Amino acid sequence: MRRYPRRVTATEPEATPAPAGHGLVGQLIRFAVVGVLSAAVDFGIYHLLLALDAPTWLARAISFICGTTTAYLLNKRFTFGDAAGGRGRLAGFVLLYATTFGIAVGVNALALYLLPEVAFKASIAWVISQGTATAINFVMLRTVVFRAR
Repeated sequence: MRRYPRRVTATEPEATPAPAGHGLVGQLIRFAVVGVLSAAVDFGIYHLLLALDAPTWLARAISFICGTTTAYLLNKRFTFGDAAGGRGRLAGFVLLYATTFGIAVGVNALALYLLPEVAFKASIAWVISQGTATAINFVMLRTVVFRAR
């Protein structure tokens, strides 16, 4: 018996499958790639500003904002496949990153305080603060900001 596709009416939209690679593993891989690029922006600006004798808190704040902007633009489209976005998602992203901004700057300051005087102390503090913020961001981006609707 041959079956024909069911006819879709105007009141019954056709279900569209999720794009390939938008599962958890695919998102983690893309998030990592975007994270490396965004972290390079963040890290480079942080060290540039430190080389220009900016206070560490200011260098970390500015670098975080630059890395965050890069992350939003790339994650929105590439990682979570959200071409439409909208004000709600942007607002959620801004709220999340405002929170992790405070966490990143605070963890950076705490790490600088707690770490002994070693070579690359500022870089180590940056890595610790970035790792903390990144873990929080992935979970919240996936489950709240860019969740499937």
